[in-house]
Amino acid sequence: MSAGSERLACFELWGGNRDADHLVELPGLAGWVYSAPFDPGSGGGDVHYISVCSRGLISRIVVADVAGHGSDASRIAQNLRSVLQRHTNNRDQSALMRELNQAFVPRAVRSQYATAAVFSFYVETAELVFSNAGHPPALWYRVKEDSWELLEDDTAFAVEIEGLPLGLIPGTSYSQTGVRLGVGDALVLYTDGITEAMDSSGAELGHTGLLKLARGLEVGAPADMARELIAGVRRFTGNTRPRDDETLVVLQHVV
Repeated sequence: MSAGSERLACFELWGGNRDADHLVELPGLAGWVYSAPFDPGSGGGDVHYISVCSRGLISRIVVADVAGHGSDASRIAQNLRSVLQRHTNNRDQSALMRELNQAFVPRAVRSQYATAAVFSFYVETAELVFSNAGHPPALWYRVKEDSWELLEDDTAFAVEIEGLPLGLIPGTSYSQTGVRLGVGDALVLYTDGITEAMDSSGAELGHTGLLKLARGLEVGAPADMARELIAGVRRFTGNTRPRDDETLVVLQHVV
């Protein structure tokens, strides 16, 4: 993997639907982004964006999976970028999720759809707010418990966040949930190209298989964890070629 690194300036929005394979540095977070479009030449349906805002206090990470590839997917990726740019400075994701929903509605009539997961990290309190629109749940490693689990809306570790309305977002079926990350905690975000990877018998890796791979990791630098996870997926698939775009983002809370 590349040794390059992306350090974002305030209000900078980085990402898209092209291939990526490098470090990212955000306030309080170190990470690695791996994205491999099924057809690198035309751009994939996997979209990822990362931004820093509010004087460097808030980092936002978005992973989306748009049906299809090529020019249509690229147009939606640009539309998504515009929506995110308008909400770069807001920790509350309510308006963002409503606008994302509206952004994809016109495409529905053309059998276009998308799933998306949105994460906002507030560096001063280590609070993470996440919203999920039909996207696969992230994996969360908790240093305190030395355990991996799926990060879902009904997590037992949800916390109240001062000044931020949590729960169901009015006008949609989405919710925003808050948790607090410990130093060393890690997150794995991904698209279904990872969990729907097949072995030679046609069996899918699935969320259970990915969680098993994570539990077998030596938790360390995000680059190392990303390498090990991708290598684990390749061992599972053997000689079976990928059938879809693949995106994997590993983040770790650092001091």
